[in-house]
Amino acid sequence: MILKKRKPLFITSLSTLTLSILTATSAHAQVSAVLPTLVIEGMDENDPTRTYIDYQQASVTRNNLNKKDIPQTIDTIDVQKYKLYGANDLSVMLQGTPGVSTSYDMRGDGIMLRGFSADSSDIYRDGNRESGQVRRSTANVERIEILKGPASVLYGRSGGGGVINMVTKYANFNTASSFGAYAGSYDNKGVVVDINEVISDHWAVRLTGEHGKTESFRQGIESEINMLSPSFTYNNQNGLTWTAQYTYDKLHRIPDRGPAFQNLPEGTSIKTGFAQDGDFVDDKLQVIRSNLRYDLSDTWQIHWAASYREAYQNFDHFYLGTYCATEFTPVRTGGACAGHVGEISQVYYWQETSNSTLANTLELQGEFMTGALRHQLTVGFDYSIEEREPKLANENRDGSPIFGYVNPLTGERTSTRGSGDLQIRTHNYAKGTSSGLFMQDLISLRPDLDLMLGLRYDHYKSQAQNRLLSSDDINYQRSISDQTLSPNLGVVWRPALDHALYASYSRSFAPFGGRVSVNTVSANQNLELFDAEPQYNDQYETGVKSDWLNERLSTQLSLFDIRKHNIRYRPDPDADPYLWAVQGEQQSRGLELSFIGRVTDNVYLRGGYGYNKATVKEDKASPGNNGKSLAGVARHTGNLFVRYLPNDNTYGEIGVTHVGDTWTNLSNTTKLDGFNRVDAAVGYNMDQWRMTLAVSNLLDKEYWRSNAMPGTPRSLLFRVNYTFD
Repeated sequence: MILKKRKPLFITSLSTLTLSILTATSAHAQVSAVLPTLVIEGMDENDPTRTYIDYQQASVTRNNLNKKDIPQTIDTIDVQKYKLYGANDLSVMLQGTPGVSTSYDMRGDGIMLRGFSADSSDIYRDGNRESGQVRRSTANVERIEILKGPASVLYGRSGGGGVINMVTKYANFNTASSFGAYAGSYDNKGVVVDINEVISDHWAVRLTGEHGKTESFRQGIESEINMLSPSFTYNNQNGLTWTAQYTYDKLHRIPDRGPAFQNLPEGTSIKTGFAQDGDFVDDKLQVIRSNLRYDLSDTWQIHWAASYREAYQNFDHFYLGTYCATEFTPVRTGGACAGHVGEISQVYYWQETSNSTLANTLELQGEFMTGALRHQLTVGFDYSIEEREPKLANENRDGSPIFGYVNPLTGERTSTRGSGDLQIRTHNYAKGTSSGLFMQDLISLRPDLDLMLGLRYDHYKSQAQNRLLSSDDINYQRSISDQTLSPNLGVVWRPALDHALYASYSRSFAPFGGRVSVNTVSANQNLELFDAEPQYNDQYETGVKSDWLNERLSTQLSLFDIRKHNIRYRPDPDADPYLWAVQGEQQSRGLELSFIGRVTDNVYLRGGYGYNKATVKEDKASPGNNGKSLAGVARHTGNLFVRYLPNDNTYGEIGVTHVGDTWTNLSNTTKLDGFNRVDAAVGYNMDQWRMTLAVSNLLDKEYWRSNAMPGTPRSLLFRVNYTFD
């Protein structure tokens, strides 16, 4: 495998500039101490300063190093800053994060990292892949970590834009307990509990839970969440720590998914809902995990994490649809609009999908010397089995499609839902097995200069079975496997104690022609025609991480260039169906700046800005796409929040979230207009009581999260929490 690749021009120029700075600087400062694992460790979750203090480490890096020692961009988001405004879904919380584009999808999360999709393979919970079709609730999540850019050296298969890791709340010896309640607009109300008790010097237990219900600004739309997560932690005070946790998270909802707004007649209100009577979606997540760490010595540690995860989604509803401008407007499944002019013709679907993941990771971390060089080494082994079994129906037994109709101007609904005698058209089973061995070494060449080297070997296998036709016939089973290597390389130079400059190269792979999900091969596919070659994403990144104002303010600035290549196609499938060739290349370039901290004794701020130009560099199959922007990627993203604390008891906050214009298709013919959303909050503390009143979309801005989903109008949320030891 040839890994050599020419550096992009702007990275080469910046590297030359960086080298000039390095040469011109003669003072070298030695970092003599490692900062604590978390600056905010043990801080009350509802402390008004917590969401404005950065984490010094991120578990997404898998090496226990300070984030400044990692030659890639890492963002860490405390979820409490979004809970304040009532957000719970992952995609909502990531809105405005530099380099991250989000959209609405009824079935899951619509998230793009640095121009490439992260939905199928790049979202993790406590280091274990969150694969499958399910809405990802953050009800038991403490923080969100984002490692930007290709990360296959740590996690295997990937879409190439980065990795998102949700870190959950678990029993510990520092966190206080609390009860809370909230109420707000659209009949939004709920209760939360977080009891963390230290039983002895060796044992701590924790129980977190949430029950909440809410309606919507959209007619007929509502949801209900129930989450419960007990855990315990054992610490023998002699180097061994073990945490065990179970999480149950269920979300029942009446789905909100309509036709593209461009197709709706003038005068349609954004408050119009399109759900029919009887529509529902149930998402259920269950996770059992074990996390064991043991200090072998003062400098060596072993870590074993195991988890079993089940995600289940069941929906029965009408969705999408086409506006019937005339009687003969074509409908998606071939129906007609006769008799329904001026209405939305909806397509009916029933689906039941189960996903399970069994994951094991084993890591050895430590320090050693080779001559004058200090090594901080991480060696790891990953093994996982992922299974997915979808069942799908969208027709009656006689083969006739099922339609519903909604008048968008009056809200009147007509359902042709049958008696339930459905024709199941799909029942597949898919299984993905993967194992990976990786090594990453941070080598201190000098007190102010580090070199990062990493390499990973992956072996992966995909199996499929058509259970609708046969459960054991070999003619309806398929299996394919492959392997690959993933490298990374980086350098970190600290010209001064508070500043770290870095440059890096990293690669990720998407197996089987870019198919990163579990169901990569179908049960009736001709494997002789199957393209088993992986796609690759190569990134060059350079930047600087700094502390200012006596370490009260932290900043990150980075430039990156990602190339997706080895994209495959058939030049002439009729003449030679077995011939695959390279279709072309996609490119994502950009700049990201983030900052968090305290600028004066009473003023805190956090935010950032991202510029992301993601385009088709070359497309031999469809040359008309050359130069077009990739769909779903906002060119500009950013946010800025300012919090003022005049005293220990009160605070006020105001912030703006910016999302730029976004093309919704690769042909660049339809576009979502960008928006600026202003949010504000006030808080008051009295002894152990904490109260907040938050206003989302303060200026009542009308905007669209996707081409079929408007953003929520102005809404209020009041929260109260009681904290106790």
